[in-house]
Amino acid sequence: MSDHGPHSLVDLLHNRSLEMHDTQAFTFLADGVTEAESLTYGELDRRSRAIAFMLQRRHAAGERALLLYPPGLDFIAAFFGCLYAGVIAVPVFPPRPARRMRGLERCRAIARDADITIVLGTERFVEMIDEIIRQVPELAEARWLSTESVPPGDADYWRKPAVDHDRLALLQYTSGSTATPKGVMVSHGNLMHNLAYAHHCAENDAHSVSVSWLPVYHDMGLVNGVLLPVYGGYRSYLMAPAAFLQKPLRWLNAITRYGATNSGGPNFAYELCVRSVRRKERRQLDLSTWRVAYNGAEPIRWKTLKRFYEVFRENGFKWRHHYPVYGLAEATVLVSSGRQSYEPRAIRLDAAKLAVDVAVETRETGADSITVPSCGPFSCRTRIVIAHPDSCEPCGPGEVGEIWVRSPSVALGYWNRPEETRQTFHAYLAGSDEGPFLRTGDLGFLSRGELVVTGRIKELIIVRGRKHYPQDIEHSVEECHDAVRAGCVAAFSFDEDGGEELAVVAEVDRRQLRSGSVLDAILAAVRQTVTEQHGLQLKRAVLLRPGHIPKTSSGKLRRHACRKALRADGLKLIAQWVQAPRVVKGVGT
Repeated sequence: MSDHGPHSLVDLLHNRSLEMHDTQAFTFLADGVTEAESLTYGELDRRSRAIAFMLQRRHAAGERALLLYPPGLDFIAAFFGCLYAGVIAVPVFPPRPARRMRGLERCRAIARDADITIVLGTERFVEMIDEIIRQVPELAEARWLSTESVPPGDADYWRKPAVDHDRLALLQYTSGSTATPKGVMVSHGNLMHNLAYAHHCAENDAHSVSVSWLPVYHDMGLVNGVLLPVYGGYRSYLMAPAAFLQKPLRWLNAITRYGATNSGGPNFAYELCVRSVRRKERRQLDLSTWRVAYNGAEPIRWKTLKRFYEVFRENGFKWRHHYPVYGLAEATVLVSSGRQSYEPRAIRLDAAKLAVDVAVETRETGADSITVPSCGPFSCRTRIVIAHPDSCEPCGPGEVGEIWVRSPSVALGYWNRPEETRQTFHAYLAGSDEGPFLRTGDLGFLSRGELVVTGRIKELIIVRGRKHYPQDIEHSVEECHDAVRAGCVAAFSFDEDGGEELAVVAEVDRRQLRSGSVLDAILAAVRQTVTEQHGLQLKRAVLLRPGHIPKTSSGKLRRHACRKALRADGLKLIAQWVQAPRVVKGVGT
């Protein structure tokens, strides 16, 4: 990895357009299959310059522009158009007109927090100004501009802005899985370092090919599906997230069709492919070109890695091509990852020791152990330390603590949140001046120079003094019955009569909804599994229809929102079990 080369995304794309003017950069697959539109590097640069001139003409440098785009290539031109004009890009989840403008609640929170002054979108969204403003009044004073109608010739009037490493490029809003979304201030320098880091880990070259269904308004989708291909000068094929979710086979077909080398997503995507792609459909797949199957953004399951390999190895997928990674928006994206020669490593831990924050490897199996994958080593001026969350003292070998990161990829802080920025981005190890570090809020430990992530501080379940990781309970529940939907289980604790009690909420496969006996069997299996595998008693087990468990726009579970909705009777239950109150003789009589 070298410090030589372009110092901003403006230089990056503009140089690509000069070197590779007629080379295909992006292709959008409208339904996950049909090639609807494409852009060469020259076309992308020209469209971006024309949009930038429209913004420069309005003296918009330094302002925040909300990017309100449906899946497609218009977003990419608008994103680079903002950077070309010195405007701060704010990607958001687009509203869905067919579903009563779903998605505007988060949009409103972002518009208010970022003090949006410009809205960029397609003609369709600009025509819906009145309808959107009724639900997002914070955008009433903003200037609404369509980028579809910008004259291509305006590109000739663009003037390159002064952009350096510290110049703010975008506000990447956090998923809001544990709190209100915060605007992470990502600079050009942060992005250029993280792109170089990811490029180094993936060992990309001009012959690499990317396929991505990840949402481009989310950090993983933006970097891996859009920015990294520009950095490496290779082709990228994009599809809407809905195209993948409706039929996961489309993702694997696209990898086969275009000989993709780089593609990935959260753990649930691999699990979904294992469960939904039938044997006869697998016969048409060739996954032999796929060498960077990145997996991150949510807890990574060792069983999922194994199952995906076992199911698709006949189609050419190789074990070492699994890339378990760790990252977060506050560090741009990537923090740790293996390379092509790296093989995913399983670490089997003593469950009882882990409950008291000690990582001890064991040969035991079953309920006495927990198997977690390593998220690989870290390099390229990235440093990780494990610290005690309360004392900020460094943890000893084998101790579980908070993951702290120091890297040129660590963002500038949170937009308009100086105190939270100080607490999160300017941490120092106790008793020393070593820092500043980014406090990630995630728990983990280091093993042989590699990072192992065990959970999230705010979501730990503590019952009778013992710590339990919600994702471990959720995974057990997913496995307990075929009707439980993968990636759609939430486990959390809540206060009840002065103590912490455990609840589990799970979605049920649509085909099982009409059978009361099946629902009873699922509830019984959930209770038995939690007791036998985790030594816990459930207070409530709740079953929901598909699509009703609270999630962020990027698909992460919102456990806190789920707990709040359950307590307020805000979930549409199809069945539940509630532990009967204990009656103690002689008390209250």
